[in-house]
Amino acid sequence: MVDRARLLVTIGSYPVVLVLGFLLYGALAGAGAPFSLAAYAAVIVGAVCITCHEIRVPYRPEWKPSRSDVGSDAMFMLVVQGALPWLLAITLVIELAELLQGSGIAVEGFWPHSWPIAVQAALMLAAADLLRYWLHRAFHKFRLMWQFHAVHHSPHRLYWLNVGRFHPIEKAIQYAFDTLPFALLGVVPEVLAAYYVFYALNGFFQHSNCDVRLGPLNWIVAGPELHRWHHSELPAESDHNFGNNLIIWDVLFGTRFLPDRAVGPLGLKNRKYPTGFLAQMKTPFVRGLEGG
Repeated sequence: MVDRARLLVTIGSYPVVLVLGFLLYGALAGAGAPFSLAAYAAVIVGAVCITCHEIRVPYRPEWKPSRSDVGSDAMFMLVVQGALPWLLAITLVIELAELLQGSGIAVEGFWPHSWPIAVQAALMLAAADLLRYWLHRAFHKFRLMWQFHAVHHSPHRLYWLNVGRFHPIEKAIQYAFDTLPFALLGVVPEVLAAYYVFYALNGFFQHSNCDVRLGPLNWIVAGPELHRWHHSELPAESDHNFGNNLIIWDVLFGTRFLPDRAVGPLGLKNRKYPTGFLAQMKTPFVRGLEGG
């Protein structure tokens, strides 16, 4: 019975939490709540569910974070994924979209505004992921960019909170690729917010220590089974699975990687790479510290 319950969790957790998140977002938005508030509420509930999964059915018990890990990652989440987005990304983009539409500045004729909201969100997801796919590959290819991206690859274990471990400069560049273009196209706030719900919940799962089995979904979404290999210590393994939300572009361009074995050590070659928040604000400016 215990094994059966665990199997149900590993197979059902991801789709159930995603569906729950969208249902909650839709219910709150339909009741008149601001789109950004509805999206954040759905994401918070999803994060609680994913935390419970990590605790009860972890992929690797030894990946349980230390207090210092949690402290550093909480600071990254607060500053880079919280405060910075209020200045640059999703919250202000939603407001920017409304402002552009009201002022007539938004580019017209390039976005299918008449399509259903869900279809527009799916289109944005695919288009944004194509831009982020090539940006992500560039962060791995060019040393100057890699020095910033190494911050994200520094953890030696994955759990959902360290999805936010990005240097603010890289995060700002990401914003220019996956949110700003769509605001300038006049994408309506409810589409941007729906995109954010998937972006956040999938991202939490992607980095989580949840034991999941996505089966055929591993050919569509960039989930944890794929993304763990992207964090491998070995560049021959980590230079794959660049998809931010979807894996379809990796499939198309030949960079999908999911061998039938367990992933080895995670992180950078330099096992002494600093992991504290303040230290990692400076590490991109120290050449060679990331260990290649």
